[in-house]
Parts: sequence; C-alpha cells; structure tokens
Amino acid sequence: MERKNLAFFENIASERDYWKKKNRYYWADIEKLIAFLVPEHASVLEVGCGTGDLLDAIKAKKKVGVDFCRNMIDMAQKKYPDITFYVMEAESMRFQETFDFIILSNTIGYLEDIQQVLRELKKVCHPFTKVIVTYYNFLWQPLLNMAEALNMRMKQPEQNWLSQADINNVLYISGFEAFKSGERMLFPVNIPFVSHIFNKYLAGLPFLRKLCITNYVISKPFSPVSSDEYTGKYSVSVIVPARNENGNIENAVLRIPHMGSHTEIIFVEGHSTDNTWEKMQEIAEKYRSTHDIRIARQDGKGKGDAVRKGFEMARGDILIILDADLTVPPEDLPKFYDALASGMGEFINGSRLVYNMDAKAMRFLNLLGNKFFSMMFTWLLDQRFKDTLCGTKALFRKDYEHLKNGRAFFGDFDPFGDFDLIFGASKLNLKIIEIPIRYRERTYGTTNISRFRHGLMLLKMCFFALKKLKFV
Repeated sequence: MERKNLAFFENIASERDYWKKKNRYYWADIEKLIAFLVPEHASVLEVGCGTGDLLDAIKAKKKVGVDFCRNMIDMAQKKYPDITFYVMEAESMRFQETFDFIILSNTIGYLEDIQQVLRELKKVCHPFTKVIVTYYNFLWQPLLNMAEALNMRMKQPEQNWLSQADINNVLYISGFEAFKSGERMLFPVNIPFVSHIFNKYLAGLPFLRKLCITNYVISKPFSPVSSDEYTGKYSVSVIVPARNENGNIENAVLRIPHMGSHTEIIFVEGHSTDNTWEKMQEIAEKYRSTHDIRIARQDGKGKGDAVRKGFEMARGDILIILDADLTVPPEDLPKFYDALASGMGEFINGSRLVYNMDAKAMRFLNLLGNKFFSMMFTWLLDQRFKDTLCGTKALFRKDYEHLKNGRAFFGDFDPFGDFDLIFGASKLNLKIIEIPIRYRERTYGTTNISRFRHGLMLLKMCFFALKKLKFV
C-alpha cells in the first residue's frame, strides 16, 4: 500500500473499532457474506485484516491475518489471541505455506500496485485456492462522500476506482480467473423493517442488484497445463445407476474408455422390474479379466440414493456419473476427466443444449423446462449454468467428501442427486464448468422421468435453494 496510506491508518487505528461499531449493520453483512463463502475445513489468509473482526467471524480450521499497519495488528492480537496476525506488506509477503482461501475485503481500493499484490498472493496458493475480493460499488461514491461530510462515516484516503470488469481483468493478467461474482445490500444503514426487506429479498433481483453497495468476486489461480502432466495422474470411478436398463449394461462396459491411471466401473441397480441385476452379474463375470467392474443394489429409492451408494464404494480420485440409458455417449467421458485433471474446473457438468440433438432424444416440454432451470440456476449460483438436468457430472472425490460433510446445510431433499451435487458444489465455491455433449436417442427402454411430477419437484427445489443461497 502507499506510504501515505500507512500513516493514515496508523493514526486512525485507535478509532477504527469506534467507526466499525457505528456502521455495524454494514460491516456485519460483510462478515456474514464471507462466513457463508468460507467452509469450516478451510485454511484462511486475510490481507488487510485491520483489527481482525472479519477473521473472528469465520469458522475455519486455520486463520491468519496480515496488515501493514502495526497499530492495527497490535489491537487485533489483543482482541483475538487465538488468531495468528503478522505485520506485513501485501506487496512482499513471506510465507512458506499455502492457504485454501485468501480474502481481500474492502482492501483492493487502497493498493498501490494491485497486480504485484496478486502475484504475491499466487505464491501462497495451491491449484484449488479461492481468492475472495469484496469492494464497494462506486455508484455509491457521492453518498459515501456525503456520509463523511456529515460525520457518519470515517474519512477515507482516495481509493482506486475499480469496476467489476476492472477487477476481473487485473485478476486475469495476474494469473487468476474470476468464476463467480455477486452483489448485496441496497440499504447499508439499519432502517427497521425497510432494510430487512430490501437487503434480504430485493437486493438479489435483476437490475436492483446492480445498485447494491457491496460487490464480490471469487477467483482461482490458473496456469497452462500440458496433457502430459495430467493424462495418467488420477484414477477414475465411473458410477452407472441403472433401473430397467438390461439392454444397456454390456454396451456401457464396452464403450466406457480407459481414463487416467486406472478406471473402475460401478453399477448400482435400482429396484428394476426386468433382469438388470442378473445382467450386471453376468457382465461383471464376463469381463472380469479385462475390466474393473463392481456391482451393488441400492438400499433406498431414487437416482440420488444410487449415486451416493456408488460414490461410497468408489476408490478413484475422480468420480464421474454416467446414466445407464447411454443418451450421453460414454466416449465423451475423457472430456470430463481432462477438464478436472487439467485444473480448468472443479465441478464438471454436461450440457446437452449446445449441439443439435437426436429428434426423439428430448421432448419439447422437457427442453423448455431445461431452459427455464438454466436461467434460474445461473441467477441462483452466480455462475453460468446451461443444463442443470444432465445426468453426467464429474468431481474430485476429496471435494465430494467435503460436500457430503456439509450436506446438513441443504438437507437430504433431492431424490435425483443432481441438485444435491450442484448446490453443494456452489456452497463450496467450486469452479463449475460445462462440457457440451451430443444427446442421443435411447436405443433400449423408456425414460424413468415423469415430466410434470418431477418438474414440480424440481421447481420446489429451486425455491428451497433460493432461500438457502440468495436470502442469506
């Protein structure tokens, strides 16, 4: 940070808590946002931590704060002796470890060389680190200047004028890719009833959200990775839930490619009325010498239950779901492996809505439903999402373990399994990307999906997610 800013913050350190208490409503919302975004299993570094209140609000296994202002750090250490604090300039940090999350909350506007700071941050990142940047919307600058003049806000040194596009750009040129962003808080002061309605229910709506005072961006480091580095790096488990799919079992085995260092296929049979279970036993024995095949019968009901059973059985580093109807070609699965193994994404979702599909692959009402849920999920998750209902998904097993441990946040509400995984990935701030695939017509059997009954259930799930993800 600039030297003149250092003198300013050293001088006002003793007043900092007074001003934060005076504007507690605003600062409490920042703390609530970051606490929501950072999972409990994470290690966290906050750059520009001030007197440490934000770190105290986060539930994380390890918390470290740095600030260039010694007076601020002295106060933080006295207030929160269980948190580690260092006097350190953001442009030249000295750490031998990496962190899962790095936070720059209302700090980026003070930095003299943002790109240099971000380059320093990359030294304390591992490939899956998330960097969260919060900053205020400059549309509010006239009102903030007025608040300073009326002694309602602490006087501030001049800050950088950064739009969201500016921040995304400087992140990119510094080796980070922004993949999630959002806005919150229309009323930064507490007006009983009015502030609650506007900030909880209206602030997330299209158009109004652009007037919010708080903006945030989540990014992850990226660097080019050659295929030689990841081709055989990870083992893979392909989970194939199957109900009344007798005619597709052998084709699935023959068509699933070998991926990574090892590929296992796990069939989970779901109370079929044909001889799907017997076919699984037959095929597992027939290809025992050439393929790693395991089979099981699910205990509960629904595809979600079958997928979870398959995940619990899996031994691979990467988990991939393939529907047994084979309407998503198994030959496309290496694209999912490549996207995960190369670091391009952390939760990979198939998209059937890019290429032209077979004439009878998807009925018209199903197509309309998919497009509706696409728009809904893009808004709910603050990440682009085109096809929520494609059954083919991939993620690392380690991330699934965190997702499973945090399942209580949403509850066991999803019989399909798709929404459970998507919502969980979003809550963990995994980078979600979609792989366009060609959707084929069934060659055996009929769909197990009821358009209207299941469509209503999916709509209910969207409203459930609205409450959990937007009204926070």
